[in-house]
Amino acid sequence: MSPAATIPQHVRVCGEAQDPPPKKASNGDLNNTASMRAVTKPQRQAQYAYKSLSIPESLDDPAIRSKYRPFLLPDSVTEQRSPDWVDRLELATVTEMAHNDLKVTGEGVKVLVLYGSLRSRSYSKLLAFEISRILWRLGCDVRIYDPRGLPVKDDEQHNHPKVEELRELSRWSDGHFWVSPEQHGNLTAVFKNQIDWIPLSTGSVRPTQGRTLGLAMVSGGSQSFNTSSIPRAYTLFTDEEAEEGGSRLMPGGNRDRLVDCVEEFVKYTIVMRPHFALFGDRFSEREPLPKD
Repeated sequence: MSPAATIPQHVRVCGEAQDPPPKKASNGDLNNTASMRAVTKPQRQAQYAYKSLSIPESLDDPAIRSKYRPFLLPDSVTEQRSPDWVDRLELATVTEMAHNDLKVTGEGVKVLVLYGSLRSRSYSKLLAFEISRILWRLGCDVRIYDPRGLPVKDDEQHNHPKVEELRELSRWSDGHFWVSPEQHGNLTAVFKNQIDWIPLSTGSVRPTQGRTLGLAMVSGGSQSFNTSSIPRAYTLFTDEEAEEGGSRLMPGGNRDRLVDCVEEFVKYTIVMRPHFALFGDRFSEREPLPKD
């Protein structure tokens, strides 16, 4: 008998021995892995792994940079020998996508970031800053809206400067990233007020139509009503005078998952942005074509 003939049939392929199939767990396939689609992982290119696509200060609008980019770190931090944690992230695949998209379109993904607290040390604001730093590294044009001074939603103050500013930023954007504290299992009033001022339509313009949306929340408790929330946020940020500029999100699973969310947000927005008009084409709003 040949050696191959002694190998059980289920582990013999083209006469070569193969690993036997994994044994089924006694408690069944809890994660339903058997139904997963077979995929080919993207080939990562080393030259993009730690590359930054951020807009150089020399090419950035000084007024925009001063007003809408409070997340940018001072030179005393960026010039340190050891880069901050965002610069140390290996983001080869999404960076290559963003690089190629930038070459074709000539502009980075435009992202409006909203946060939901007016406290001086607001954890939703600190988280919004960290999200913005990752987006910025990936070449996004990031603008954070400051909710201070926005009036409570009513039917009279549509021409208020803060309302007009918010709506214009929404129209300008390719996507939004919303970051709110969790209060009583819900969004805060500060955050909800911003959403309420972004109308579903302004004449023929839909400020949110066709845009992507990223969501994150911070919670003071150890348990959350929302799956996207970071629990006990007050324990997860460094002190104001700590390294890397202070008030930075500490290493751990929450930070890793945050990077996942931002990375996927950028990927989806790059894929969807060329089809912006397609998602504004609605059956209920268009004139039907003549019937033959």
